[in-house]
Amino acid sequence: MSGKAPSVDAKKLWGGGFSPFNVSYGKIMMWFFLVSDAFSFSGLLVSYGFMRHRFEEVWPVAEDVFTHFPFLHGDHPLLYVAFMTFILIMSSVTMVLAVEAGHRMNKKGVVVWMTWTIVGGLIFVGSQAWEWYHFIHGTELGALQLADGSIVQWLSDAKDGLLLTNGTEVTGADAAAMIQAGTEVYGANLTVNEYGVPLFANFFFFITGFHGTHVFSGVVINFVILVNVLKGTYEKRGHYEMVEKVGLYWHFVDLVWVFVFTFFYLI
Repeated sequence: MSGKAPSVDAKKLWGGGFSPFNVSYGKIMMWFFLVSDAFSFSGLLVSYGFMRHRFEEVWPVAEDVFTHFPFLHGDHPLLYVAFMTFILIMSSVTMVLAVEAGHRMNKKGVVVWMTWTIVGGLIFVGSQAWEWYHFIHGTELGALQLADGSIVQWLSDAKDGLLLTNGTEVTGADAAAMIQAGTEVYGANLTVNEYGVPLFANFFFFITGFHGTHVFSGVVINFVILVNVLKGTYEKRGHYEMVEKVGLYWHFVDLVWVFVFTFFYLI
């Protein structure tokens, strides 16, 4: 048997000069980051689903909590959240158009569509801050926290009775005794929640806050890229690949929100 190593055609070897997947290093690293980030969001959503199932009987219903809409009176369940979702999805469309303009080396088109993407992101972040404010502030009526830590709602605006989490109405002397022993609470934070079990507020702050941080970061990054576009940095390079890379991040943020919106608000 010959000890000579088998010969290999050098033309079939990858010398390292080009990616075997025909993808740049920057895009590959962005995909690695997005996949790892997806695990973080998945962990949060799975944890949310597990705890919601465990406390299903006392878990607040999102459409009963998020009913506000700016400048409109009365209850509008999830209408403002739907508006936020629409804005974020449309910003994903403008990002697609910015990338497409970059492929055509159309600097003006990139500037226009990147600007609209940034505007959409700012509207979403501002809307989320407004939603947080109302969730933390709570309703004028508030709720009652009993001695065992459970939260019950008032039966009417006059606070003449209680509606327990199992749907039982308590009035008269029994209600008076529970009110005397309980504590009125307003709004939500990490320890108490007017709308029900505190875990609902915890997951709301962590999941929407984590996503909101991603959106805000995306807005900042998009702004930096827009400045470079205006300076002609990518025209000098001969391509707008950087716009495409930040576009991948922006689409990921939009896709994650679709899951957050579905699992947290709709189901």
